[in-house]
Amino acid sequence: MPDPAIQNYFSERKEAWMKKNLNTAMQEHEVKELEQLCEQQFSLNEWLPNAAKRAGQISMSTHPCTFSHPSARKNKNGYVSSVLAEIDRVEDGYLKTGNVSVATDALGNAAALDVYKFLTLTMQNGENLLTHILQETELAKALLTIKTANYQELRSGFLAMVEGAAESITSSKIKQVYFPVDDDYHQLSLLTNSGMVYQLRSRLDKLRFSDEVKELRDKKRKNEFSEQGFSEIYGLTTIGYGGTKPQNISVLNNQNGGKAHLLSSLPPSIEKRSIHFPRSDFFTESFKKYEYADNFKALHKLFQTDYNNIKLRDARDRNLQQIINLLIEKMWAVRAVSQAQYHAETSSLSSVQLTWLHDDFADEREKSAQWLNLLITEISTWLTRSYEKVLDKKAIKLGDAERLHFAEVIERNREFLK
Repeated sequence: MPDPAIQNYFSERKEAWMKKNLNTAMQEHEVKELEQLCEQQFSLNEWLPNAAKRAGQISMSTHPCTFSHPSARKNKNGYVSSVLAEIDRVEDGYLKTGNVSVATDALGNAAALDVYKFLTLTMQNGENLLTHILQETELAKALLTIKTANYQELRSGFLAMVEGAAESITSSKIKQVYFPVDDDYHQLSLLTNSGMVYQLRSRLDKLRFSDEVKELRDKKRKNEFSEQGFSEIYGLTTIGYGGTKPQNISVLNNQNGGKAHLLSSLPPSIEKRSIHFPRSDFFTESFKKYEYADNFKALHKLFQTDYNNIKLRDARDRNLQQIINLLIEKMWAVRAVSQAQYHAETSSLSSVQLTWLHDDFADEREKSAQWLNLLITEISTWLTRSYEKVLDKKAIKLGDAERLHFAEVIERNREFLK
């Protein structure tokens, strides 16, 4: 008695054949004749020899060449070698052939796909029929021992599906690279592991469209509580192989309608930091010249006037205050990133600036005034230096009166600098 999987296979084939050939206008005797013809055609004595002859039209492959190019199957030197990789599983953390359990693919004449399906039927012991034929088990011997054909001929015919070519043949249509080996190069033909491609699709579809995920997604939409969460995969791309004839690419491709998913391989989109916690000096690292250039140019015009009145002094103080305001804004921005970006081992920031800018020293800033006195001096020096930097050779020599006034304006902002 054949394995139940084999019985089901032939039952399905007979049913499909009858449905295709049966006509409602047929007489009862015609229907019986058709049923007899169907039984005869799918009997082991007739079907197995025919299938064994056609088995060589299909090649089992883990890396079908047709995924690289649909016309790569054959060239002037013959059929491109069918690659059937058998690699031991290694728990090394890499996503590679052998480390993922996937189905073996096949390519060739689409008219022989029924033979492939037959040989890949899973028997009761968990092995497929092709493995039984390879190992010459009692099941295989019983199945292939028929009146109309020799056992060894049938076995050899079916095993043609997994036999490799005597020599490796590639195609110019397959993408190739030259890989350096010692003092020479080795030409490699890059092939696709189609089993992994469709294992990825299967896992992604389960992750996105399983009944459980649909239910959880529906609860989220209704704002209902659930102890279990679910994952979303963004940035997927669907790629098609074979166009309107996915069967011309491979069996797995045909079973999946020629559609596979690609994960996004774009580099991460990193937001450019506009604020950095200074490593050595706040004033040189946190400011760009253009940020305060206009204010210093306006100050320069005021310094060049040969008269002195209240409007001029107000304009001078207003420009100085705008620069101080910018400095205070920078101070708060730097403090906001101090916990995340400050690294003591790489920092050479002065103790005064560290106390001023790092959140860990907030209490010390309130308790002591010495650091702030030193900071006001630093700010005054920075104002003078920045004015000279912006105006370059046009800058006038600032005297003690100007420096003292700088310090006075900074002193007015003492509480805001803490």
